[in-house]
Amino acid sequence: MTGSTLVGALVVGLAVGGLGRLVLPGRKAVPVWLTLALGVASALLGAIVVGLVDHRTDGSPVLPLMVQTGFAAVAVVLAVVAAGRPEAEGQTPPGTGGRRKEEV
Repeated sequence: MTGSTLVGALVVGLAVGGLGRLVLPGRKAVPVWLTLALGVASALLGAIVVGLVDHRTDGSPVLPLMVQTGFAAVAVVLAVVAAGRPEAEGQTPPGTGGRRKEEV
C-alpha cells in the first residue's frame, strides 16, 4: 500500500463521512467525529481489500476509489441508522414522555 493510497483513503473517508451527515434525513444520534472516523476507517479497509484482491500493474485508481467509497458509505449509513433506534425492547422511544403502555 502506497502513501497515495493512504491519502486517498483519508480524503474519501472524510468526504463520505461528512456528506453522510448531510444526506441522511432526520436528527442524528451519532456525533460528527464518529461519522468521520468511521468513514476513514472503512475507506482504509476498502483500500486493504482492493490491495489483497487486485494484483494488476496498470495502476488505475478508479477501482480502489469506488471500493473505498462504497465501504465508507455503507459504514456511515449503518452507524447512523443503528444509532437512531431505541436500544432495548423495554425502553421507550424518544418523544413518548417516558410512559409505557400497560399490558392487558
